[in-house]
Amino acid sequence: MSSEEIIFTIITEAGNAKGIAFEALGLAREGRFEEAEAKLKECNQFFHKAHDIQTELITKEAQGEKTEVGILMVHAQDHLATATLTKDLVTEMIKMQKEIHDLRKAGDC
Repeated sequence: MSSEEIIFTIITEAGNAKGIAFEALGLAREGRFEEAEAKLKECNQFFHKAHDIQTELITKEAQGEKTEVGILMVHAQDHLATATLTKDLVTEMIKMQKEIHDLRKAGDC
């Protein structure tokens, strides 16, 4: 893959992961927890594609093969970082939604 292809693949896969994570949260807010969990699995697939590319770049650099770092690469890394944060926060928020749902169901709220 060319440098540009690598960059835009990271951006695309990370962006897909973020969007799907928010879809999962929306499903959880509706009480559709099994569907939300399925969406989180889908989110993880996209996230891991982007992360695997980043890991490959890091490995190559550690082996002495330098990667050109321009504004597009910085932008791609920003997308991956926010995808990481989004995925982790949404996962926790879904757990919270489940707890709220269970409390309401039990009549405690």
